[in-house]
Amino acid sequence: MAPARRPRRLALVVLLGAGGLALLAFPFRATWWGGLLLAVGEAGVVGGLADWFAVTALFRRPLGLPIPHTALIPANWELLAVRVGTMVGDRVLTKDYVLQEIAAVDTGALLARLAERVKRRELESVTRIVARWILEQLPGPADCAAGLRRLLARQLVAPILASVIEVARQHRWDERVVASAAQALAELLGRAGARSAAGQLVDELLARYRQAGGAYPRFWIRLAQRLRIVDRDRIVTALHAALQAIAREPDHPARRQLKALVAELPDRLRRDPDLAGRIERATRQLLDAPPVAALIEDAARALSEGFHADLARPESELVGWLVERLDQGRQTLATDPLVQRDFDRWIKAQASVFVERHHDRVATFIENGVRALGPEGAVRLIEEHAGDDLQYIRVNGTLIGGLVGGALHTAERLLW
Repeated sequence: MAPARRPRRLALVVLLGAGGLALLAFPFRATWWGGLLLAVGEAGVVGGLADWFAVTALFRRPLGLPIPHTALIPANWELLAVRVGTMVGDRVLTKDYVLQEIAAVDTGALLARLAERVKRRELESVTRIVARWILEQLPGPADCAAGLRRLLARQLVAPILASVIEVARQHRWDERVVASAAQALAELLGRAGARSAAGQLVDELLARYRQAGGAYPRFWIRLAQRLRIVDRDRIVTALHAALQAIAREPDHPARRQLKALVAELPDRLRRDPDLAGRIERATRQLLDAPPVAALIEDAARALSEGFHADLARPESELVGWLVERLDQGRQTLATDPLVQRDFDRWIKAQASVFVERHHDRVATFIENGVRALGPEGAVRLIEEHAGDDLQYIRVNGTLIGGLVGGALHTAERLLW
């Protein structure tokens, strides 16, 4: 016999027993004991049938008859959902109760115990799985490049550039960039091909200057060129020597001027709308240029392929780098009480903010959950959790009814 049907069958057996007792005692109803048993049986049948009707009326119509105020749960399941949500949200899971329970939990100690149990190989396995999943969720290189361009186009470049320059100055990266750029240009001008190209550029600049100037400047420029005072090889040589000096001497005047210019640039980027506007327009034009779009897409494709190839290797550099930092954080969390306390405070603060902000949705959430069951689901849920107790009500009704019937019959005989 299924455990879920035992209480129902027990209630039926007790009811039939009361009816059988009444039938057996009926021929002897004239005697004292026969009348007593008949009264017990009749009252038991009445009590059992009344409780059967009451229990059945909660879930469905008894015998399918359209009796008023029956099938109460299917008829009122939406109101039931509202009342359950209100009861749980406003009276059980109150805001103060939830906050007290959160405050009673030592989340820092829980995280520390969890960190102690986690092993490095487990971190590596999970990190590799998560990294692969993230790469699979990312769009293709073309979509990534387009999204990156749209993101950059929406950002204000001038404030970001100002912050980058300030960070670079704090670490003296600007001086290294200037020195490296001067050294690279000097080495480039030391090559024959680059030197020849630079000479041609000097000739073009001098020719443009002669054409733009008047007769008097053109005369002196031609004279200086004839006397080899202005000579492209000399100019290129001087430029080469100047770049070498800039790269070699930290206190070079050109480097001091560049340093001063870089120092005032962040403030100008934040306060000068014309300069910021020119930078924003130049950035938009640069992002809209087809070569730049192709370059970003190629970079995204190369980056994606590189990540996939790296994750395919047993000794992935990306996974190793991530695991190294995660393991350091794990060890710190497991051994440092101050870090545990800070985590505990932060988690509780975030949880409290979440509760304060969303507690009023608890009742709605529970109401929607009950409502999603529908009338049949609500009936089935209550029958599964309270059906046995309701069947025992039928058993108790039959037994109590029989006892009350016997007591009334005895009182009647004694008094009359």
